[in-house]
Amino acid sequence: MEQLALHNKTILITGAAGFIGTHLILRLLKEERGVRIVGVDSVNDYYDVTLKEHRLSVIEKAADAAAENTWVFCKENIADKAAVDGIFAEFRPDVVVNLAAQAGVRYSIDHPEAYMEANITGFFNILEACRHSYDGLSGAARKDSAEDGTYRGVRHLVYASSSSVYGGNTKIPFSTEDPVDHPVSLYAATKKSNELMAHCYGKLYDMPVTGLRFFTVYGPMGRPDMACFLFTNMWREGKKVQIFNYGDCERDFTYVDDIVEGVYRVMRKPPARGKDEYGLPKAPYAVYNIGNNHPEKLMDFVGILAEELVRAGVLPQDFDVEAMSEKVPMQPGDVPRTYADTAPLERDFGYKPATDLRDGIRRFAEWYAAYYGEANP
Repeated sequence: MEQLALHNKTILITGAAGFIGTHLILRLLKEERGVRIVGVDSVNDYYDVTLKEHRLSVIEKAADAAAENTWVFCKENIADKAAVDGIFAEFRPDVVVNLAAQAGVRYSIDHPEAYMEANITGFFNILEACRHSYDGLSGAARKDSAEDGTYRGVRHLVYASSSSVYGGNTKIPFSTEDPVDHPVSLYAATKKSNELMAHCYGKLYDMPVTGLRFFTVYGPMGRPDMACFLFTNMWREGKKVQIFNYGDCERDFTYVDDIVEGVYRVMRKPPARGKDEYGLPKAPYAVYNIGNNHPEKLMDFVGILAEELVRAGVLPQDFDVEAMSEKVPMQPGDVPRTYADTAPLERDFGYKPATDLRDGIRRFAEWYAAYYGEANP
């Protein structure tokens, strides 16, 4: 793997108003110098638009404080091919991180069309735009160092996949070497499709592409449809939360900063180009898990979340977590456990996520208390 310096580069990040996208942009603004970050997001209403606007305001403040860097935001839908092509033509990105997607397993059961638009059509548009960034460039020109400032097309496309692709796999921990041919939700099927599409483009067009399978991400400014945020909102409203499979579930909860650290390292090491025995491009393609490599029992997670929310003043001191929880059967699209094998990530990037669950939930609870305390005095 070559080392790709990000300074003086243009980095395009889709899903910029999203949970992971925001944290990644904040990290880049803090760590890099002379970068131009182009954020793309449709800011749709899948969940609270106010939260997405808040994230964008946080980015704006960070960008103002990082005068050496440039932040540009484009409110566009990646399913709009003309819009995507226009952005690529105007900004000519060196690195692309595609985080835009329609997320959520259960939502895909009743709203499949949203997943086809964002995850299939949208990702196809990104692949095509990356491919055409090489138009007019010889193979040698594409591979030369880009440090002289000459644009040589997209040097690396990094995209979000999901632990959902493992479906009902019973072999644990989940390895990227495992077959993932039996998804149990359309969301998972679209993410597996993304991996197949990316491999195809890597092979056909000698395009460095890396997919990242994220495992149950949580933390400040998180998604309201995920357990950490969802349970908190329900408890505040006096509603019971549902614990699926009667509590017999395990999840590899991964703190958002750990996810971002993994993405940041991967961005700077695109898979190596090369030729196969027939003189054709070897697909410069890779897939990695990014998870905590330490599954937690769902009931332990629920207990820790309640304790930390009480500590942060979000819930009352006398909150009864057992009375406000209801154990129910497994739901369609759900899986009993997730567990990431992160050995390849450690081998290739010297990194393994390690944030303790209680520490991560405490940071979420403190953010939640501050955010809603200011928004709803």
